Amino acid sequence: MQETNLHEVLQNLYYQMMPLTSEMVFVAKSLAGLGALFYISLHIWQALARAEPIDVFPLLRPFAIGLCIMFFPTIVLGGLNSILSPVVKGTHHILEGQIVDLQALQQKKDYLEKQVMLRDTQSAYLVSDSEFDKKLDELGWSITDLAAISGMYLERGMYDLKKSIRDGFREILEMLFQASALVIDTLRTFFLIVLSILGPIAFAISIWSGFESTLVKWITRYVSVYLWLAVSDLFSSMLSKIQSLILEKDIQMLNDPNFIADDSSGVYSIFMIIGIVGYFTIPTVTSWVIQAGGAGNYVKNMNQTAMKTGNVASAGTAAVTGNISGRLNKK
Repeated sequence: MQETNLHEVLQNLYYQMMPLTSEMVFVAKSLAGLGALFYISLHIWQALARAEPIDVFPLLRPFAIGLCIMFFPTIVLGGLNSILSPVVKGTHHILEGQIVDLQALQQKKDYLEKQVMLRDTQSAYLVSDSEFDKKLDELGWSITDLAAISGMYLERGMYDLKKSIRDGFREILEMLFQASALVIDTLRTFFLIVLSILGPIAFAISIWSGFESTLVKWITRYVSVYLWLAVSDLFSSMLSKIQSLILEKDIQMLNDPNFIADDSSGVYSIFMIIGIVGYFTIPTVTSWVIQAGGAGNYVKNMNQTAMKTGNVASAGTAAVTGNISGRLNKK
C-alpha cells in the first residue's frame, strides 16, 4: 500500500468515527443544562444581592453553547473543518508540485551519471555489460590477462556491492522518512478523533463558572492539531526544494565533459536524517500558529485597565462634585 493510500485511510477513519460524537451529545446536554441552571442562578443572585439591574446579554452564553452542543457535528466540526480544510489542501498541492520536480531531476541525474561513467573507458565496464564483455574479449589467457580478468570481476563485484549498500541505506532512510510523516498523521488523526468525540463534553463544562476557558482551549487545540498536516506538507516541500537545488547543481556539474563522477550520496542522506528529526518538531511549530493564552491575557489586561480607568474617573468626578457642593453650601 502506498503512502498516499495510508493517508487516505486515516482520513476515512476520521470521518467514520464522527458518528460517535452524537453518543456524547446526550450526556453533554444534561451536563450543560445543569451548568446553565447554576450559571444563570448565580448571576441573577449576584445582581439581586448588589441591587444592580440584571444584564441579560451574558445570560445568553449558555443557550448559545447549548445550540452548539445540540448540532455539534454540523455547526462546530463542520464549520472548523470547512475553514481549515482549504489550508491543508493548499499546502498538499504545494508538496505535490515539489515532489514531481524532484523525481524528474533525480531521473535526469541518474541518466547523466551513467553517461559520465560510460564516457570514461576505465570505468565504463562497471555500468555496462557490453563494455565489460568487450574488455574481456580484448584480453587473452596469459597469467597477466587472467589476473586482470580476476581484478575486473572483483572491481565489478565491489562496485555492485557498494551501489547496493548505498541504495539500501537510501531506501531505509526514505522508509523512515515516510514513517515519520505517517506517525505524525496517525497521532493527528487520533487526537482529532478524541477531541471531536469529547468535544460536546468540553463545551458543556465551559458553561460552568470557573471553566469558561475550556471552550477556547478546546478550539485552540483542535485547530493546532488539524494544522499538523499542513505544517508537515510545508516542511516536506522545503526539504524537496533543497534537494531539487542540490540535484540541479549536480546536473550542472555532470554536464561538464571534464567532470569525474562521484558515487557518494552523503548530502541526500544528511537531508533525509534532518527530515526525520524535523518531523517531530511539527507539533511545536504548529503551536506557534495559534495561541489562546496570549490573546486571552491581553484582553483580560485590557478589561482590567479599563475598569481601573473607570474607577479613577468615577472617583475624580465624585471629588469634584463634592468640592463644588461644599462651596455652594458655604455660600
